Amino acid sequence: MEKSKVYFTNLRTITMVNNRQSKLEKLIRTAGIGQIDFDHKYAAIKMHFGEPGNLSYLRPNYAKTVADVVKSLGGKPFLVDCNTLYVGRRKNALDHIDSAYENGFSPFSTGCHILIGDGLKGTDETLVPINGDYVKEAKIGTAVMDADIFISLTHFKGHENAGYGGTLKNIGMGCGSRAGKMEMHSSGKPFVDQEKCIGCGKCVKICAWGAPKVTNKKSRIDHDKCVGCGRCIAVCPVDAIEPEWGQSNIILDRKIAEYAYAVVKDRPSFHISLVIDVSPNCDCHDENDLAIIPDVGMFASFDPVALDQACIDAVNQQPPNPGSWLAEAHHTGDHFTDIHPDTNWKECITHAEKIGLGHAEYELIEVK
Repeated sequence: MEKSKVYFTNLRTITMVNNRQSKLEKLIRTAGIGQIDFDHKYAAIKMHFGEPGNLSYLRPNYAKTVADVVKSLGGKPFLVDCNTLYVGRRKNALDHIDSAYENGFSPFSTGCHILIGDGLKGTDETLVPINGDYVKEAKIGTAVMDADIFISLTHFKGHENAGYGGTLKNIGMGCGSRAGKMEMHSSGKPFVDQEKCIGCGKCVKICAWGAPKVTNKKSRIDHDKCVGCGRCIAVCPVDAIEPEWGQSNIILDRKIAEYAYAVVKDRPSFHISLVIDVSPNCDCHDENDLAIIPDVGMFASFDPVALDQACIDAVNQQPPNPGSWLAEAHHTGDHFTDIHPDTNWKECITHAEKIGLGHAEYELIEVK
């Protein structure tokens, strides 16, 4: 079996010759993005706009570089992410776009528009049949699935639940609708925090299955009737409704792989991952800790599994940054296990290989 090709460029630049954006363009063109027929086709560029307060997310300059390449190839690019499941600044499309603008993403800075993939309240979804071991129909944001071509632009980092946050997570978890995120994270049955609930009844009105009931000015959800769609989470004005975070990290990683498969199957896709500002936790936090290693570089591939594996290997070859979480952790040689010992990042890679999403073995090709 031929190894997947992963292309890499470091972050060194030469005055008056190049910069990071020009190196990124050269990287993705050399990696073969031009092999895709973009002519008059919609191209979704999936990335994380960053929770306001966090400063380790990818800057909009990188998104503009990718969008400009797509436009030069005849495509119609747009930036996309889906709403979050948890309480925060990206829970609905309006706040999500405000957050993106606050962090510098706009049509003026990136050269293309922003769409929130699962709509205003996280309920615009397309069901994608995959018949996986854990997921039978993935619930993906409709704008993501409406695109003709899918491109992922990932900030590579650690993650408190998945072990690492790379391309597979950016695609799988990031493209899930609110119900899809619930399916990956938990059994899909939300509950009501009784202290926060004000008994307004909005959850009752939105539910098509009659699961929430307001009694004595407090709502409760009948889990026998609940189907886990997450709509009640979206409409609660005081964030009293929350998912039950009961899923094991191993199953979470496997479901992420199956959701990623649902997103990329049956259409052209291309993947870019930047190993810079490698924070120990997700960009969904409204803060970021010191990077755990020095910056490494930029990677690209048609194979998202090989890309993640190459980035993991590159991180593990780096020394810990002094004073970082990693420097203070017990060292096993696996940086992601060191910072999050209760996770097992290998599960996502292994399961992604099993379902035919890609191959972990790769050939690393440096672009100078």
